[in-house]
Amino acid sequence: MTDGLGTEGARGKHLWKLGLFAVIVLSMIVLARVLGLGERLQELRDWIAAMGPAGMAVYVGLYIVAVLAALPGLPISIAGAAIFGAFHGVILVSIGSTLGSGLAFLTARYLARDAVGRWLSGNEKFRRLDGLTEKHGAVIVAVTRLVPLFPFNLLNYGFGLTRVPFWTYLFWSWLCMLPGTIAYLVGTDAVILAVTTGEIPWAAIGVFAVALAVGIGAVRFAKGRLKE
Repeated sequence: MTDGLGTEGARGKHLWKLGLFAVIVLSMIVLARVLGLGERLQELRDWIAAMGPAGMAVYVGLYIVAVLAALPGLPISIAGAAIFGAFHGVILVSIGSTLGSGLAFLTARYLARDAVGRWLSGNEKFRRLDGLTEKHGAVIVAVTRLVPLFPFNLLNYGFGLTRVPFWTYLFWSWLCMLPGTIAYLVGTDAVILAVTTGEIPWAAIGVFAVALAVGIGAVRFAKGRLKE
C-alpha cells in the first residue's frame, strides 16, 4: 500500500528537505562567523523576550498564516529555534503548525471544498487517499506526517476532502509532526550554541538523536500497520 503512495518519491523529497536544512544551518554558521552574529542574535533574543507573550503570539500567528498560504515552513521553524531557543521554539512551532493545519483542513472541508477539489483533481495520489483514510484513517495521517509522501501544505487541505474525522486528523498530525519538529529545532539550536559559545551542547545533541530515532521507529511501525 505504501508503494502505491509513492515511497520512492517520498525518500527523494525527504532527502531534499534534509539537504535544505543542512544548507540553511551551514549558511547560519558562515554568517555568524563572518559577520559576528552571535552577540546580535543574543540581543535579538533579549528583545523578543522583553516583549513577553506578545512576541510569541506574533510568531505563532505568522506561522499559521504561512501554513494557510502554503509557504515553506522549514525556514520559519529554524527562525523559531534561533529566536526562542529549542525548548520554547518547539512549543511555538508545534502550536503554529498544528493550528495552521487544522484551519486549512476546516477551510477545505467547509469553506472552499470545490476550489480545493479542483486544485487537487489532477493528483492521482490524492484520489487514492480518500479510500485509504476510510479504512486506515489515523494510520494514513500518521504515515503522511512522518514520511513526506505529499507536500506538507497540500496535505493540510487535501485531508479536508477525505472522510477522516477532524479530531483524528488534528491529534495524529500534531503527534507525528512532533519528532521532526524536535529534531530540526534542537539540531538548529545546538549549532547556534556551538557557534556562539564555542562549546559542544552534548545534551542537545542527545535530544536530537533521540527525536530522530523515535521518528524512524514510528515510520517503520506505521509502514508495518499499512501492510497488514
